[in-house]
Amino acid sequence: MKTMNRRSAIALGLTTAAVTPLFTLAASAKTKKYGPKEGKEIAPGVRVVEVGTGNSDIPAYKSISIVDVVFQPGAHAPAMMMDNDMVCTITSGAFTIKKADKEFKLKVGDMYTCAKGKTDEATNTSKEVGVHRIAVLIPA
Repeated sequence: MKTMNRRSAIALGLTTAAVTPLFTLAASAKTKKYGPKEGKEIAPGVRVVEVGTGNSDIPAYKSISIVDVVFQPGAHAPAMMMDNDMVCTITSGAFTIKKADKEFKLKVGDMYTCAKGKTDEATNTSKEVGVHRIAVLIPA
C-alpha cells in the first residue's frame, strides 16, 4: 500500500469537505423508496438512479454527479473498472466490498472511496434493499 503524502491528504480532505454537504442535500432531496424498475439496470437486481449534478469548486473537478445504486437483497455488482474518482456512502442495507487488494464490510452511514482506473465489486448482504449514494467526481 502506498503511503499518503501531504498533498494527497490535503486533496482528500478538501474533496471530503466539499462532497459531504452534497450527500446531505441529496439525501434530503429524495426520501421515497425506489421502485424495482426505477433507474437503469447495470446487473441483475442492481439499478443506478440519477439524483442530481452540481458544479465543483475543487480545481481538479468540473462537476459532481450524485447517483444512487440500488441493490435488491442479495444482489451483486460484479467487479467494474471505475471511470471516475468517487466518494460512496451506504444509506441503507449492508454490503461487502471487494477491491483488488482488500475486502471489507459496510453498514448504514459508512463511507469509502473508489479511484479512477481501479476495480470495485459490491454485494448487498442484508435482507433489505440497499443503497450506495455515490458522488461521482467529473474531471475538469
